[in-house]
Amino acid sequence: MTAAGKLAGETAIVTAAGQGLGEEISKTFALEGANVAVVDINQADAERVCADINKAGGSAIAIKTDATKKSEVTAMVATVVAQWGTVDILVNAAGGFHQFAPITEIAEEEWDRVINVNLKSVFLCSQAVAKTMMDKRKGCIISISSGAGVGPNPYAPSYLPYGAGKAGLIGFSKLLARDIGEYGVTVNTVAPGTTLTPRVRKVRDAASIERIKNQNPMKTLVEPEDCAAAVLFLASKDARYITGVNLNVNAGNIIV
Repeated sequence: MTAAGKLAGETAIVTAAGQGLGEEISKTFALEGANVAVVDINQADAERVCADINKAGGSAIAIKTDATKKSEVTAMVATVVAQWGTVDILVNAAGGFHQFAPITEIAEEEWDRVINVNLKSVFLCSQAVAKTMMDKRKGCIISISSGAGVGPNPYAPSYLPYGAGKAGLIGFSKLLARDIGEYGVTVNTVAPGTTLTPRVRKVRDAASIERIKNQNPMKTLVEPEDCAAAVLFLASKDARYITGVNLNVNAGNIIV
């Protein structure tokens, strides 16, 4: 960890930080000098990532939070402000789904669950930090979308609730960027393609991974650190005038 890093002295909240992209983003931010609130619905995962950061010389706290519940989000942000005095960066990394199904087989409860975790969580967390950022006229909100939110994958089936949630996230972020830009707050999204997180490596065999690689123009898959680097760029002073942008990080899987 370094006092001269790109995020030195900044305070960041990262949701879904107990694994996958959220974990990689949290550790990358800590390496660049940020105080990091490691937020996850799974307390044990959040504490593990927090311990790794602190052991390496960084500054982190673990906060168990269901990002789809307003009361829990409000309490989480209050804890961060009590610890470090402010919030400079919010990374909304919570999201996902657990099945593919055609529209005729999607239950209303499943639709609500997927939309809540992928879109409502972004609204609640962004709302919870907005006043602090607007009052000090400085802040950065970055949300993790997906290629599924940009358009249908030409090589794989899409899952309607997930794609709709991620597309809504991109639209929400562009509108929010317009609404609060005058206060010096930037709002952007990063849309990964299939990324070689531990979960992806666990659920896909070598042949499946190779097939997806060969479908991409660059004939490779993105690593978690590649997405974390894109998020770091958008959170840094290098991107201080970039807002309302969706940055595709997918080895060319979707080119727009």
